[in-house]
Amino acid sequence: MGQGTDLDAVLARLDAGRGAAIDRLLEFLRIPSISTDPAHSQDVRSAAEWLQKELTELGFDATIHDTTGHPMVVARSHTGTERPLLFYGHYDVQPVDPLDLWHRPPFDPAVETTDDGEVIRGRGAADDKGQLMTFVEAFRAWRDVHGQLPSDLILLFEGEEESGSPSLRPFLQDHADDLRASLAMICDTSMYSDGRPAITTQLRGLVGEEVVLRGADRDLHSGSFGGLAANPIMVLAQALGSLKDGQGRVTLPGFYDGVHDLDDALRDDWQALGFDAEAFLKRVGLRIPIGEDGRTPLEMVWNRPTCEINGIAGGYAGDGFKTVLPAEARAKVSFRLTGSQEPAAVRAAFRDHVRRFVPDDCEVEFHPHGASPASVMDVSDPAFNAAKAALSEEWGREAAFIGAGGSIPIAGDFKQILGMDSMLIGFGSDDDRIHSPNEKYDVSSFQKGARSWARILSALRPAQGTTSS
Repeated sequence: MGQGTDLDAVLARLDAGRGAAIDRLLEFLRIPSISTDPAHSQDVRSAAEWLQKELTELGFDATIHDTTGHPMVVARSHTGTERPLLFYGHYDVQPVDPLDLWHRPPFDPAVETTDDGEVIRGRGAADDKGQLMTFVEAFRAWRDVHGQLPSDLILLFEGEEESGSPSLRPFLQDHADDLRASLAMICDTSMYSDGRPAITTQLRGLVGEEVVLRGADRDLHSGSFGGLAANPIMVLAQALGSLKDGQGRVTLPGFYDGVHDLDDALRDDWQALGFDAEAFLKRVGLRIPIGEDGRTPLEMVWNRPTCEINGIAGGYAGDGFKTVLPAEARAKVSFRLTGSQEPAAVRAAFRDHVRRFVPDDCEVEFHPHGASPASVMDVSDPAFNAAKAALSEEWGREAAFIGAGGSIPIAGDFKQILGMDSMLIGFGSDDDRIHSPNEKYDVSSFQKGARSWARILSALRPAQGTTSS
């Protein structure tokens, strides 16, 4: 049987097993694996054990690895190559509050019919159990058709993604030799907003910083001290207000070191997506795009760094009016990074900038809140175009290479620790309500997602092993 015929048989097996696959997902979704809540620690372990059992029955060598937090599930199909493919997902889920906004109990999942088609409703349906199971169902169908699993797979499923993945980096460092692969496949993403399949090839990094500025040893009467004593809110506002110039560029010295312009081919591809910035903003009650002069909207949210004030506080903000010079002011500021910007350099530049505004008789302190570099994948690797073609074939429309304005630290960890690029391919939709009540995953995303992985697997590896008839 040829490779094309093999693939057709795998796709047919996935179609025939659709109902059983949904039943398995519903069973998985019933486990309340909320990683942020200590009361659910045993439930998180139960989800790991459920996965280990499923993967072992499929023929994987599946192991639960304990960590200082929640366990990792690692499965291998007895690697037959030096550089296999690594598949990553997470089996923990977000808390369900506020519970009264759910239309059905969040851990009593079901298939529902909506005006837009069938959906799987329940916590974790889209983030990330449903996406993770698109991997597993593709492997199941492959085994059913070929009589065995592909011999070059490593699966890494973690139980702490929704609580910051505190154990992940140490685990990757301790098991690096066993986890290195040619590429990582990450399923925790979505399709492009118009429903076309997409491969996310670049992610912005992140630096978070809290600044606290203190002046007098108490709040001061503005009539007695105003105009003479330092006002921490005014000082901090001046520092923050000068972080950008009139053209929307960040003013920190060296901030744009390592920032790269888009190549012409990728810029053309992004322009072809037809992104409507005004319509995008209209969904949140705005209509006028701002940002750097001379940059396209998608360029600004996917390929340009940012500086944003996320919160600012100080003084009196209650009812009525209190004329004081506050003793303290504070703000939280974040930077999204692109290219090869260094998080430590950006943090240092921000602190130096603020210090230049602080009078000698005032004090300032800084509190870091995370730092991760941007991730940019090497799309010249033929595997990226092969996967793009496979997605296009399955979905009947041209797949796209896209960026992401947010940060997915695992992609950077794979790059830094394991030395490999990642393909971020998921089948979520903008309306899946992840992290919110009534989370759902389209049945079509689940089914076509599994079919997509079967196509990608076929495209990225030669036919191996025997074929069952």
